[in-house]
Amino acid sequence: MSSSSIFSAQIVQKFESLETPFYHYDLNLLRQTLAEVKRYSDKYNFDIHYAIKANCNQPILSEVLNYNFGADCVSGNEVKLSLQSGFPARQIFFAGVGKTDKEIRYALSKNIKAFNCESIQEIEVIDKLAKESTQIAEIALRINPNVDAKTHKYITTGLDENKFGINQSDLPEVLEKLHKLKNLRLTGLHFHIGSQITDMNVFKGLCIRVNQISKWFADHGVNIEHLNLGGGLGIDYQNPDKNNLPDFETYFSIFNKFLQRNNNQKIHFELGRSLIAQCGSLISRVVYIKKGLNTKFAILDAGMTELMRPALYQSYHQIDNLTGEGLAAEYDIVGPICESTDCFGKSVILPETKRGDLIAIRSAGAYGEVMMSNYNLRDRNPAFYTE
Repeated sequence: MSSSSIFSAQIVQKFESLETPFYHYDLNLLRQTLAEVKRYSDKYNFDIHYAIKANCNQPILSEVLNYNFGADCVSGNEVKLSLQSGFPARQIFFAGVGKTDKEIRYALSKNIKAFNCESIQEIEVIDKLAKESTQIAEIALRINPNVDAKTHKYITTGLDENKFGINQSDLPEVLEKLHKLKNLRLTGLHFHIGSQITDMNVFKGLCIRVNQISKWFADHGVNIEHLNLGGGLGIDYQNPDKNNLPDFETYFSIFNKFLQRNNNQKIHFELGRSLIAQCGSLISRVVYIKKGLNTKFAILDAGMTELMRPALYQSYHQIDNLTGEGLAAEYDIVGPICESTDCFGKSVILPETKRGDLIAIRSAGAYGEVMMSNYNLRDRNPAFYTE
């Protein structure tokens, strides 16, 4: 039996009766995490907006709402779901590089707090659509600060080479445009440099760059009501039991220490992964054990269709055998999908593993279930929640 602390014998017994694969969410751990982030963000009067893209399951959103967090959305449907779930419209921010006219019109009709704009053309389009509906749209400028997040290249978003944000060299043109566009009101600046950031010095560097950019706007007579510092705080994928709560205390203290803000200026964060990743696991069964030339394969009934991250980012997830016993051995943990990238881990040490054993792939609460597909016409089983 795995020594994993999150799964009691009673929970594993419940798993035995369920059709696999499925996602399991520990709501008690989620509540602990949400309480921890609220404790340290409230200490500095920081506002939290949950990144809907990380996990949009209704029980998850209901728990987030209990802490009065806002919503960070990157599509029109995420805006719609946030409103339907109970997030106040004035606590919803709409980000994303490719907002369509339909999505913008919908968000305008619901009077959301602000659009995080990522290009000059987008600013012009929002002004045009706001004028058509005789509205004044609040916007924040997502600015590319050219700060290296020191994370995987696929989830780095704050460098000049990335598609995200307005380059600093374009800011004079942006201000010139805004003087002419009468259906927009600039209220904020938005920064987001990447995801799964574990080097806290990166956030210090972000603060220094934001201070420089904020001063540029102040020097040009522009009053900025709020600063959105994005998210990106990483989790410990290697030790999900030992470190199941991120270091929110250090994270927020860095921004409090190094970020310069006006007395009335609101500071926002859009956290996703750090709030929910550790509370979720993908539960699967071993279908076959296959002996290869140099390894043994444990073939699961879950694949990259259920959890894309290892195939997409070569990411690590701890893998536990919840029911296996006996001498430990090495296994390549793979799925049933007709792709060679359908692999969760190589040379994983597990107790003797056999057909029918229950396997937990850990730290999958964020960017797991939301990225599922039905490639190979795969079935989808409902998630299972415990408290």
